[in-house]
Amino acid sequence: MLSVSLGTVIWTTIAFLVVVFLLAKFAWKPILNSIREREESISQALEDADKAKELMRELKEDNEKLLQEARMERDEIIKSARDAKEKMITEAKEKAKEEGEKMIASAKESIRSEKASAMNEIKSHIAELSLDIAEKIIREKLSNEGKQKEIIESTLKEAKLN
Repeated sequence: MLSVSLGTVIWTTIAFLVVVFLLAKFAWKPILNSIREREESISQALEDADKAKELMRELKEDNEKLLQEARMERDEIIKSARDAKEKMITEAKEKAKEEGEKMIASAKESIRSEKASAMNEIKSHIAELSLDIAEKIIREKLSNEGKQKEIIESTLKEAKLN
């Protein structure tokens, strides 16, 4: 079975202590330092990652704010354009209405003027015709001397009566 000798145990223990001493003297400090450095670098990397994450969150918020402002500005521009369009349409309608009213007034004035001119022309023409008719009637009546005396006497009687 197993037999362990005392010499082997002592030499194994001495060898173990020498290895531990050598490791402590030469290896543990560099190993611990490298572990500590690695731990610090991991900590620093985590902090940097948190900072980057925070920065990304802030950038995202800033982008959202900028997008919101851009949307608001776009909406204002669209509203302004719509208002300008409505104003232009209203002004054009008003101007067209005014022009139409001016044209109607001008046409009415022209019609009234033409009517007055036509009426004057008709009156003048009627007056001429009346004079021509009266002249012909008077010539006809005055061609007979007996009729002339009758007309003169009746005119004198009428003139005295009035």
